[in-house]
Amino acid sequence: MPLHYLCGQQHRARSVEDHVSETDANTTADLVRRGLQQARYLTIPRVETVLVLALELEKPLLIEGPAGAGKTEIGKVLATTLATDLIRLQCYEGLDEAKALYEWNYQKQLLRIQADRAMEQSWDEVESHIFSRDYLLDRPLLRALTASKRVVLLIDEIDKADEEFEAFLLEMLSDFQISIPELGTIRASHRPVVVLTSNRARELSEALKRRCLYLYLDFPGVEVERQIVDLKVPELDERVRHSVATFINRLRKLDLRKSPSIAETLDWARALRALGIRELDAPNVRRTLNVVLKHEEDLRKVESKLGSLLSDSNAS
Repeated sequence: MPLHYLCGQQHRARSVEDHVSETDANTTADLVRRGLQQARYLTIPRVETVLVLALELEKPLLIEGPAGAGKTEIGKVLATTLATDLIRLQCYEGLDEAKALYEWNYQKQLLRIQADRAMEQSWDEVESHIFSRDYLLDRPLLRALTASKRVVLLIDEIDKADEEFEAFLLEMLSDFQISIPELGTIRASHRPVVVLTSNRARELSEALKRRCLYLYLDFPGVEVERQIVDLKVPELDERVRHSVATFINRLRKLDLRKSPSIAETLDWARALRALGIRELDAPNVRRTLNVVLKHEEDLRKVESKLGSLLSDSNAS
């Protein structure tokens, strides 16, 4: 018999499956919200929603945005929220299947071949031994598929990998399975939660994007970054904390080679606290600016504009 619930003055029928689905979604939303709070990861409702959908729909999540905006941290927060392992694959140019998926343990295979030769085993018998699961070295992708529980697989900076590697990922992200010629098809024991990040160094293929939910994660606004500094470095003088967030926001509007990340904002706040600085004036900024900016041309550009940047920061 279908379940009924009262909505205003009208009864509306729903199937048991719909009711269970809604209950599960609400539970997931609560789990995500608590996880973000416990990890002290401040964000906006749009980000919470896409995390809930990634878990409910069991679809990979592709997060694009500037370096240092907190994309990688989302993978870490999800692993903590789900009380599971984080398996991370850091992408780079030239990354191939052997480093990402698996490779054979050649030394162990050679020893087995020598042992079987001494026992006068046939090649068919030797081959069945050396190309078995015992001789396989798991890399991050295979570890995520064969884990004994659901894990979080973080494929970091996918835009740095070659297009050929991106194409290789498609089978796994479509069906959560991979093919090993000597062993056949290996399917996921527990479907991993997959998070891919991209700094947009190159455009990703439409085929990859179709398989993923999408999130663009930009740097937070001044108010959110103030809250982050308040939360992470509460020992720093309140007026300085707020000036730090405003100053960093002003820096990101300049044409810099590398805009400060959220992590660098927090590093700067901790440095100011360690030095006992209680006012964000020009001398204190000059002596600590290298904590935030890591390129000489950026330092020179900011120092030339320091007066206006500080007056705007301290006035906010």
